[in-house]
Amino acid sequence: MTGVVIAGAARTAFGRTPGTGRAHAVTAVRAALADAGIDWSRVRAAFGGSDNAGLADTLVADLGLTGIPFVNVKNGCATGGSSLVSAVNAIRSGMADVVVAVGFDKHPPGAFDPRPGDWGLPDCYGTDGLMVTTQFFGAKIQRYLHDHRLDPELLALVAEKAYRNGALTPQAWRRDPLTADQIRDSGLVSDPLTRFMFCSPGEGAAALVLTAPGVLPDLHRRVRLDAVAVRSRRFGSFEVFAPWIPGGELTSVSRDASAAAFEAAGIGPGDVGVAQLQDTEAGAELMHMAECGFVADGEQDKWIREGMTEIDGLLPVNTDGGCIANGEPIGASGLRQVVEVVLQLRGEAGDRQVPSAPTVGFTHVYGAPGVSACAVLSC
Repeated sequence: MTGVVIAGAARTAFGRTPGTGRAHAVTAVRAALADAGIDWSRVRAAFGGSDNAGLADTLVADLGLTGIPFVNVKNGCATGGSSLVSAVNAIRSGMADVVVAVGFDKHPPGAFDPRPGDWGLPDCYGTDGLMVTTQFFGAKIQRYLHDHRLDPELLALVAEKAYRNGALTPQAWRRDPLTADQIRDSGLVSDPLTRFMFCSPGEGAAALVLTAPGVLPDLHRRVRLDAVAVRSRRFGSFEVFAPWIPGGELTSVSRDASAAAFEAAGIGPGDVGVAQLQDTEAGAELMHMAECGFVADGEQDKWIREGMTEIDGLLPVNTDGGCIANGEPIGASGLRQVVEVVLQLRGEAGDRQVPSAPTVGFTHVYGAPGVSACAVLSC
C-alpha cells in the first residue's frame, strides 16, 4: 500500500483544437486543484511530462512561480504512470505532502513519426518502413488470434464498445457510435486491423493532486492509490520496433507490471470492479485482458460476446471509450485512465457510471519499446 490519497483529478477534452499542449496542461492542473479545493501555492512538488508538447516544468510560468521542485518526466506511453510513481515516492519519502502529477501532449495530424536512432535502431529500419507502428500491432494480434483460436470478429466488437462508451463521455474525441459492420468495413490497415480499430494521435491533458492521508479535507468520496508499478521489457518479449523475437514462449511487460501492482496492493485481478486497459488498437485490449490477469488466454471470446466488459458487465473495461474514442496524446493517456477510475469510484461518472458501485479500480498502459505502468485504486 502506498498510503497516498488522490484528492483532485481532472482532464481536458481530447481531440484537435487551436490551443497548445501547454495550455491544455495548465487547464488540467487548475481543474485538478479546484477539485481538491486548494490553490497552486499549497503544492510542494510536481512531476509531469509530454512526448511532443514541451517541458512540464515551464508550466510554472502560468501556474505560479512558487519555487517548488518540478521534475520533467518522459517515458513514452508510460509518461503519465512514471509521473505518478514519482509523485507517490515524493509523498512516501516525506519530500512533500501535496504533489501534482500532470501529463499532456499535442501531436500533429497523421501517424506517429518516430526516428529509429531514438530507439537504438539503425536508420535503415526507418527507410525500409519498419518504424510503422500499425504493422507491429497487426502482426502481434494476428499471432495472438492464431495461437489462441480467437475469431477476428472480436476486434470489431471491442472497437464498437469503445465508440459506444465514447458517446457517453463529454470529453472524448470520437463521440459518434459505430456499428461492428462499419468498423469492419472501414478499410484494412494492417491485417486484421481496420481503420476504425485504431486510436489516433491527438491532444489533451490530465492531472492529479496527491496527498498524504489527512493532509486535506475530503471534498469527495476518498480514493486511495494503493499501488503503482512501472516495468520495462525482459528478454523474450514481442514489442513495438523490436527487430527480432526469440523462439519459444513470449514474456510480457504488461504481465510483469500488473503482477507487481497487484502484489503491492495485496489483492488480485478478481477484486477489481472497473478497469482501464491500453487500447492503442482493438487487439491491444483483447490481449491486455489476459496479460493483466483478468482472463486466461482464449477466454476473451466468451467475455466479449456475453457483454462482461460492458459498463454494466462483470468487469467494465475502458468505460470512457479508451484510446480508441479519446485518441492518444502520449503524455496524457496514463493519467486520463486514472482520472476515469477516480470518477467511477466516486460515483461521479455520469451517464457512463458503472451501476455496481465499484470500490476497486485498475489502470494499465503499454508503449514502445516495451514499457508498462499499472495502478490499483480503491475507496
